[in-house]
Amino acid sequence: MPRMLDLSDEVRAEIGDEEAARLLAGESAPGSYDCTSCRTPGDPEQERTSTVLFIGDETAVLAFAHAGCLPSQVVQVTEEQLQGAVRAIGGDTGEPASAQAAPEQAVLGVTSGLVLISGELHPALVVEPTAPVARPGSLGAGDDFLPLLIEQGFMPLTELSAVPPALHGWSVLLAAGQLHAVLQPNPAGGRPVAWWQAHQPLQVTDGWRSAANKHQQVLMFAAPVGSIGRQPREDLLRDALDKAAANGKLVAAALPLAGL
Repeated sequence: MPRMLDLSDEVRAEIGDEEAARLLAGESAPGSYDCTSCRTPGDPEQERTSTVLFIGDETAVLAFAHAGCLPSQVVQVTEEQLQGAVRAIGGDTGEPASAQAAPEQAVLGVTSGLVLISGELHPALVVEPTAPVARPGSLGAGDDFLPLLIEQGFMPLTELSAVPPALHGWSVLLAAGQLHAVLQPNPAGGRPVAWWQAHQPLQVTDGWRSAANKHQQVLMFAAPVGSIGRQPREDLLRDALDKAAANGKLVAAALPLAGL
């Protein structure tokens, strides 16, 4: 009997009391599992295990995670994301894909890498549009990408000397050991919505995933078009970040994993 299975009220409400009882009784809980976050083995009879319910437009998938990686929660995703997660859990990881169009219709390029701050490596996502981002409803040709993010709580940086503050309500969805989306608060209330999402689950390195699970957060850096570029190495990416910060063209925030 899996005595260490965490089942949040939110998950219980979605799956119903009958299925919740079956899970807690061990009738439908796995004897072992691969954590949906770090992808290492877990055992609900030996360690605290979280139930994580991914809900798409038409289907839902119940997954399991180490309680230290993710809390028991419901995560709203698109049907495409959900099918990608199912493929990833089944071993078909697919190829990394570029970002989809943001609400402002600019295409966001997202790069993952490790950034050294105060002698410690932190997992980072660097976001740079491929074109200027206009404010919704604006008829001008200006670039409002950074002002829009600052209004959401991202902090301007002049140097990368300290970890940026955490941004409440935003999070990074790392499921099946791969990057799926950056989530933001829903303006209408309720569950967070995707600010950026991968067409298919995005590959990250083992070092990046380990650092994300260690810190339980990801540093997100954003810069206007033409500020960073596609850098082939992490040292070159860091140089580009330092230059963008020195030029006043970088904002950042620390985002918890999957809405923690």
